[in-house]
Amino acid sequence: MAEILPAIFLGHGNPMNAIQSNVYTKAWNDMGRTRPRPKAVLSISAHWFVPETGVTVATSPRTIHDFGGFPGELYRVQYPAPGDPALARRVQQLLAPLEVKLDNSWGLDHGTWSVLRHVYPDADIPVVQLSIDEARSASFHFEIGKKLAPLREDGILILGSGNLVHNLHAYAWGRHMPDPYDWAVRFETEAKEMMIAGAYKPLIEYETLGPEALLSIPTPDHYLPMLYVLATRQEHEKISFPIEGVDGGSISMLSVQVG
Repeated sequence: MAEILPAIFLGHGNPMNAIQSNVYTKAWNDMGRTRPRPKAVLSISAHWFVPETGVTVATSPRTIHDFGGFPGELYRVQYPAPGDPALARRVQQLLAPLEVKLDNSWGLDHGTWSVLRHVYPDADIPVVQLSIDEARSASFHFEIGKKLAPLREDGILILGSGNLVHNLHAYAWGRHMPDPYDWAVRFETEAKEMMIAGAYKPLIEYETLGPEALLSIPTPDHYLPMLYVLATRQEHEKISFPIEGVDGGSISMLSVQVG
């Protein structure tokens, strides 16, 4: 049997990471150079959070600049990776009988391209995005991740992009970078312990985990992509954390690798 490709969740953080060179972007670049090259990437980004499940089917997905108030240089970035309509239809088949829209209007949002332009800077690997249905429960998204797991055996990189801890209200915008908030560290530490132990139920039911979880996950959009990745884990596969750190006190840059 072919080697099963790892699945990975990347904490993407500030959009400026797309054009910066720092400890996180260098680590993303190292990933692309040291891990098996995938046939294609299926990305689940925090920034395609809509009331339906859709998958991009365009052959040349556009680069979406879905943010405001940043330097002009960031808006000029293009990530011209090809799409993969066959992979989009494969995703649709795997998720049946769930209705999955073949979407030709979306493209690659910054949750996808801001990290991939460091992981695969040549933009020569096909990329397909899967939306996150904002109307569905966390358990629904975990079950979708399970159904996507066979793609790993086909050489597809399942990539989740968000942040385990993502509290913009507490973020140190334009100020000296503070130490991580205690609540952010406590929640991240607890979550990592549960991942290693395979204790997914409390991670799915994160709203029951107390005030640290509620501060860390004020909205689910950046958290749910991680559940997709965890759900692809096969028996006896290990969980590792190739990148760690907290930006601005309240944004976890943790990466979670399955396999």
